[in-house]
Amino acid sequence: MKIIDRYVTKNFLTGYAIAFAVLMGLRIMIDLFVNIDEFTEQTNIGFLDVCRNIAIYYGRNSLLYFRDFSGMITVVAAVFSLGKMTRNNELVAVMSSGVSLKRIIAPILFLSLMFTGVHVADQEFLIPPLADKLVRTHDSIDKTLSYDLWFISDSSGSLFSSSQFKVKENVIVNPTIITRKQRGDSELWDVTGIIKADSASYDPDAKSWIFDNGVFCKISTKLEDRPSETIKSYPSDLTPRDIPIRRKSVQMDLLSSYDLVKLAKQSPKDLAKLYAQKNFRLTDPIVNLIMLMISLPVLVCRDPKTLKSAVFVSFALTGLCYVMTFVSKLLASEVIISGKVMPELWAWLPIFIFLPIAFIELDSMKT
Repeated sequence: MKIIDRYVTKNFLTGYAIAFAVLMGLRIMIDLFVNIDEFTEQTNIGFLDVCRNIAIYYGRNSLLYFRDFSGMITVVAAVFSLGKMTRNNELVAVMSSGVSLKRIIAPILFLSLMFTGVHVADQEFLIPPLADKLVRTHDSIDKTLSYDLWFISDSSGSLFSSSQFKVKENVIVNPTIITRKQRGDSELWDVTGIIKADSASYDPDAKSWIFDNGVFCKISTKLEDRPSETIKSYPSDLTPRDIPIRRKSVQMDLLSSYDLVKLAKQSPKDLAKLYAQKNFRLTDPIVNLIMLMISLPVLVCRDPKTLKSAVFVSFALTGLCYVMTFVSKLLASEVIISGKVMPELWAWLPIFIFLPIAFIELDSMKT
């Protein structure tokens, strides 16, 4: 590695550390300021327990905050490093030595690719194992935490419903399980029976729900042919960890790409949001790199007097790309164009618009 590469790398990493601390800290402080009363709703816990819950909550959710702000952190780090070099007239000295300014931004692009890999690892390997805990609200306490679940499907098509699932005990209270069978290759399902019980607990070794006073009623076309029989267990790949995540379709972004592919075979409640998530997994890292590619040519300016305007234009373009990506995620599962849901179009739309702009700016950069 050459001296100039080490120098640019040092400046960028310093800027990245500062941007990371500022943006992540600001995100946490704003959320804490707005929701501090939620942490203190439980009157039966002490001050130390409240502080512990706050630390655990934001420690876990920092993974989500980094996923959402990783692209912006990279852009701010680039502004910091290149702005410092411009202010000290270092870019002019580099150009006078015969080195192209495109050579200066090469270490930044390489490090950005590395941080994009960290972003992907965070989304695919760090967040999914903690997904059942990341869905918890600010006032959630492990000892009393419970959820309702309505018609959550497993891989066999059975629908699980209950008014209460106790998280700590991993017990479903008064569960109702509707067993179904798919009608050929179509998307239609036939109900084959109903299971009711006082409670159900999951046995991970047997991969089955164990019932307390379980009863299975087979569905038949004739009323007299509907016998009830005792049932002790029911095999299912719907685990206690899956229940908090699968309750709402908006929480699909906590699943890994492998889990999304597997979930697509189970006929979930909202296929449009599922397909949108699968496409945004591919486009989000690309959009983060595009935001940086848009900013770098603007920031590489030789005159310190134009630095402020360059930073403003850089943040304006990056913010426009960020906002458009956010709006695309909102519209991906809505019926907007031709009366159809088009998640693929909305996921790739920011790339189609801003990638040509990034290449044009890189090509027109004065070096």
